Amino acid sequence: MDYYEIFISILASTIRLSIPLIFTALAGLFSERAGIFDIGLEGKMLGSAFAAACIAYLTDSAWLGLGAGVVCSVALSLVHGFASITNRGNQIVSGVAINFFIAGITIVLGQAWFGQGGRTPQLAPEARFAPIILPGADALHDIPIVGPLYASVISGNNILTYLAFLAVPFSWWVLYRTRFGLRLRAVGENPGAVDTAGISVAWLRYRAVMCAGILCGFSGTYLAIAQSAAFIKDMSAGKGYIALAALVFAKWKPVPVMFACLLFGFLDALANFMQGKQVPLVGEVPVQVFQALPYILTCILLAGFIGVAIPPKAGGVPYTKER
Repeated sequence: MDYYEIFISILASTIRLSIPLIFTALAGLFSERAGIFDIGLEGKMLGSAFAAACIAYLTDSAWLGLGAGVVCSVALSLVHGFASITNRGNQIVSGVAINFFIAGITIVLGQAWFGQGGRTPQLAPEARFAPIILPGADALHDIPIVGPLYASVISGNNILTYLAFLAVPFSWWVLYRTRFGLRLRAVGENPGAVDTAGISVAWLRYRAVMCAGILCGFSGTYLAIAQSAAFIKDMSAGKGYIALAALVFAKWKPVPVMFACLLFGFLDALANFMQGKQVPLVGEVPVQVFQALPYILTCILLAGFIGVAIPPKAGGVPYTKER
């Protein structure tokens, strides 16, 4: 395998591993831009993965699985909203509670329903999102440089992969070119001014967390019925927290969010590729070193060593209407 083939292989793996991070980070973007910190991204991703896998297995329909994943995630978002918006509870505690609840309930229900140790049965091909071969991929495959890039990286992905990259400019347009986006950003910076203008702060924030729920639903569905063929307990494996780190690193902006997620995806792909490989002058490096790289980078980013990320001013602070 020559160097270009290795590059293409790692690039294709990077894209596929970045998709759940992109969806989840964009979910956090909508929520946190409205002033609601969402530590529960991990739980919503895991819950939607379980719901999607269950419904896809029972119906043999990937689209019904996607719908179930979105519904489950939105429901969890509404619970978070009820705790932190309506009741003005601590947003961090609410998010952590969702994470712990989902981590436990998915294992219990999975074992009770399917008896396979907390996982769902293997999904049939029609219950998954299949790769889409774009026109001309086979014909262009043998063309140097361009052919493998088109055939193996651009083509051959499932529909959720393309939707993830389309969601980035769409999120930018919603946030910066629509009235809803302007109000959402305003309520994250100065909810009092929004309230004075006669706009419901609570309703805006509820809509923001529902947007977050929809995007997390896509993320969990991708994990269970696109990237994998079943739900496996704890299959989110901390991706919600990594997406949150990417969001902070990108300073709550959609396009930088995408590049930050691709960076984390690249580190994950590199860890997979380097298993059993010899490093010059070093020898074989334990795979755990490479697997730890995304988490090391997460700690570095959250510690603020790479620039200062200033969150929305009203983030994490319950709004109480002045009388």
